[in-house]
Amino acid sequence: MDDVTKTDKMLARKDGRVGYVIFNNPERHNAVSLDMWAATRNILDRFVNDEEVRVVVLTGAGGKAFVSGADVSKFESERGTLDATRHYGATVEEAYAAVQQFPKPTIAMIRGYCIGGGVGLAVCCDLRICSDNSRFAVPAAKLGLGYGYAGLRRLIDVVGPAFAREIFFTARQFDAEEARHMGLINRVVPEAELETYVKNYAETIAANAPLTVKAVKYIVGEAMKDESERNLARCAELVEECFASNDFIEGRRAFMEKRKPAFTGR
Repeated sequence: MDDVTKTDKMLARKDGRVGYVIFNNPERHNAVSLDMWAATRNILDRFVNDEEVRVVVLTGAGGKAFVSGADVSKFESERGTLDATRHYGATVEEAYAAVQQFPKPTIAMIRGYCIGGGVGLAVCCDLRICSDNSRFAVPAAKLGLGYGYAGLRRLIDVVGPAFAREIFFTARQFDAEEARHMGLINRVVPEAELETYVKNYAETIAANAPLTVKAVKYIVGEAMKDESERNLARCAELVEECFASNDFIEGRRAFMEKRKPAFTGR
């Protein structure tokens, strides 16, 4: 896979069965512009179709930030009018949806600042692992920004309504332990160990049966929807695909033979 997409501010690479989406704007703490959001979706579209990739890690370059939100320096050019703001919002939502609906497991590897749109991006991922020096905030109330239903719903689904209100009402920064207490973060690890920890975690997931993981991800997503919107038939189909797969046979044999299974996703 090429390292650079349509903008050099977004990088994509593979390490075995793990794909990486890297926000590469370190001089602005990985603030995200319109073309970066568009490139995010393009990278994910390519990883969807890459059978070698079983897990995707999203992270920021430079060691000081995951994503620090929108690039304020481009507000006049990208969000200077109501129409431009609507176009920007639609592009961002498409990127968020591409992450949330990605059929393979996603991990946000967070180091340093995770601000505004960075929090919005992180809660689209399945898992969030951060360094112990990370900081989290959604400063919309300090900028007069409006947040739509979809973004707030994703945050509420992760931290609940009480903490979602606190995050937005105060607009203050929370440290890593506060974020873990709220449920915003799955794991907090020492900064020096973050990359190795996430790599091992991703490889652990990648070694498991892809069809099982895919089915669980889909069903959890359906369970989070309103009852009238759930596709229970598709949930049942995905479970049946697991039991009808060669991987189910391989898993049983490996268990009986006391060896690690070699799953193929078929």
